Amino acid sequence: MKKIFFALSIGIAAGIIDAVPMILQDLNPYASVSAFVHWVVLGLIIPFVSWNMKGWLKGILVGLLALLPVMVLVSEKEPLSLIPMTLFSVLLGAAVGWAGEKWVSSL
Repeated sequence: MKKIFFALSIGIAAGIIDAVPMILQDLNPYASVSAFVHWVVLGLIIPFVSWNMKGWLKGILVGLLALLPVMVLVSEKEPLSLIPMTLFSVLLGAAVGWAGEKWVSSL
C-alpha cells in the first residue's frame, strides 16, 4: 500500500506541475484537468513498469507512448501545441521515472 501511496503522490505532483501553467494561460479547463489526470495515472503506472532500464528513461518512454493518442487529437487543430506537450512529457516522464525508482521501487 505504501508503494501505491508514493506512486500516487508522485503522479499528483507531476499533474500539478503540468496543469498549473495551463491554468495560468487560461487554457481550456478540460485540457488542464485532462493533463492533471494523465500524470496522476502515469504516476501510478511508470514506477510499476518492469522494463530493464533506468527509471528516468523508462519514464520518458512510457510518458511519450501515453501521449501519442492525445497528440493525434491535438495535432488537427493546434499542431504547435505538440512542442510543449512533448517537452513536458519528456521532462515529467523522466522525473516520475526517477522518483519512482528512488522512492517506490526501494520500498
